[in-house]
Amino acid sequence: MREWPNCAAGMAQARGGRAATIVVGMDSTDDGELDAFWTDAKIRAGLNPASAYGGPIVDDTLPPPAWSFGADPAQADRLLELVLEGTKTATSSALWDYEAADDPLPEPGDLSIVLDSGGHPRALLRTTRVRVVPFDEVDADHARAEGEGDRSLDSWRAAHRVFFAENAAHDRGFAPDMPVVLESFEVLVPEHLRPTRPRMFGR
Repeated sequence: MREWPNCAAGMAQARGGRAATIVVGMDSTDDGELDAFWTDAKIRAGLNPASAYGGPIVDDTLPPPAWSFGADPAQADRLLELVLEGTKTATSSALWDYEAADDPLPEPGDLSIVLDSGGHPRALLRTTRVRVVPFDEVDADHARAEGEGDRSLDSWRAAHRVFFAENAAHDRGFAPDMPVVLESFEVLVPEHLRPTRPRMFGR
């Protein structure tokens, strides 16, 4: 479950995996803190242009979108902790929320900064896969990757049926065949969660 991007500072809005309500109780993100995190994170992740050597081109000044998981501060911290433990590697959102906000869907390669309930940056993520499927066709592998509850498909469906119904930016309610955006991601910072990649040179 993911929030609407909080692209620098200001109010955060929940997304069904990314739903759509104002999250109360969260402090606004400090621009200076976000900038400092981005400056450090892009170096730690090997993304700064001076050392990328033909890798992804990353803007050297503008941080990527910043957001929190869930629809309230408690969810934000609980789901973030699952990410930092390496348990949660996927999230889901109602496509109708994106459409209601006229917001583009995430794409593979997108970077984002995850905030805790206080609006402090805690992790840098990179989207690796995006699919749109009906709610009732979400598979067990994705449910397990979201890392919530007992990680079963039944648990995922029960939790997200409630979440999508109660935290919507649209007026269509919940439907078993509603389109859901399934997003997989990798953690670039903290570094201990970064996936191991084959070396291009050396032995």
